[in-house]
Amino acid sequence: MAHGHGETTAQHAAHPTPKFFWKVALWLTVITALEVWAVYIDAIRGVLAPILIILSVLKFVLVVGYFMHLKWDARAYTGFFTFGMLVALIVYFFVIVMSN
Repeated sequence: MAHGHGETTAQHAAHPTPKFFWKVALWLTVITALEVWAVYIDAIRGVLAPILIILSVLKFVLVVGYFMHLKWDARAYTGFFTFGMLVALIVYFFVIVMSN
């Protein structure tokens, strides 16, 4: 018996438990702590922006992939979110380049 979006019962049952989501939340907390910690390290001041961008992209992937259930949705949704993230990064890059 098929459920919405072409899922079968076996696929629907494969969704993770609340314990899994707590693990994802823990990773988000760790990444956020790394972001805050990185701001206070003077030695990495020159590469701080790329580090923060990479950590932010990791958090984006975790939130979109797991908390928004994109990992279990149609591949087209992944493309939409990936395209949006890439456009945002490109715009950010050009704003930084043009402001120097």
